[in-house]
Amino acid sequence: MNDTLKIALAGAGAFGIKHLDALGNIPGVQVVALVGRTLEPTREVAQRYGIAQATTSLDEVLGRAEVDAVILCTPTQMHAAQAIDCLRAGKHVQVEIPMADSLTDAEELARVSRTSGKVAMVGHTRRFNPSHQWVHHKVRAGELAVQQMDVQTYFFRRRNINALGQPRSWTDHLLWHHAAHTVDLFAYQSGSEVVAAHAMQGPVHPELGIAMDMSIQLKSASGALCTLSLSFNNDGPLGSFFRYICDHGTYIARYDDLVDGKENKIDVSKVDVSMNGIELQDREFVAAIREGREPNASVAQVLPCYRVLGALERQLSAA
Repeated sequence: MNDTLKIALAGAGAFGIKHLDALGNIPGVQVVALVGRTLEPTREVAQRYGIAQATTSLDEVLGRAEVDAVILCTPTQMHAAQAIDCLRAGKHVQVEIPMADSLTDAEELARVSRTSGKVAMVGHTRRFNPSHQWVHHKVRAGELAVQQMDVQTYFFRRRNINALGQPRSWTDHLLWHHAAHTVDLFAYQSGSEVVAAHAMQGPVHPELGIAMDMSIQLKSASGALCTLSLSFNNDGPLGSFFRYICDHGTYIARYDDLVDGKENKIDVSKVDVSMNGIELQDREFVAAIREGREPNASVAQVLPCYRVLGALERQLSAA
């Protein structure tokens, strides 16, 4: 690898564009190829960002020796297989959350990553958001211990559209995508594994084929509790909201904003070099490649989250 890290990005939709904006802020990085589902829209995005190659073939990009790494922002159902293809082609890979939509596929990706010799990272962005980093640093320093997390993940998605309001070619999932953020973050912030997990879900949407409402309870080995409410039926406010109830204080994180239990704002602007969680995530990916080390949110580190999700899926299927 020369001084410039050459990256291919697969997925020219809403989240792929977030990564392109983030990568533009990282020195020594060049996006050399963009892979999309249909060629003309992919070309338009490539031209806007000065990317030389636009294609609909990931295999074509993986065959290019100059490509050092790939970031996958493709539909969830493709994540595990494409990540495995990248590693087998000798490329470092960052796959957006979730790394798989089944425990079997997650375990296989973890197995391949162990022997690949390449960086294999998953886009668990909550680990990188400055608001959550602030709490994590306090926990690591012994200044806080999480007693309970109450999390609300709410969207209004009764039609199959993406974050830009455009039609999706695939269906999102409350358990394997949105719950994955919180299940992993809870273990990360409590500093111990999840030892108990229970879930209930509401009716399945007749057209989308997914549950639109879900409730999950977790307990970590430290004794901390987590209550997670998820919905695609919520007509505002939208997003994910995290309440940390700690032994010393209560803190509420709303993406990149953090307040205490009395709504006093906490300045998190100096926590890291950026306030953009996606940029910080991509910076970690690039740094891990350059330094030859395991990244935060590696496939191995987040695999326990997917084991919990697998157990919850079995519960919901049996209910």
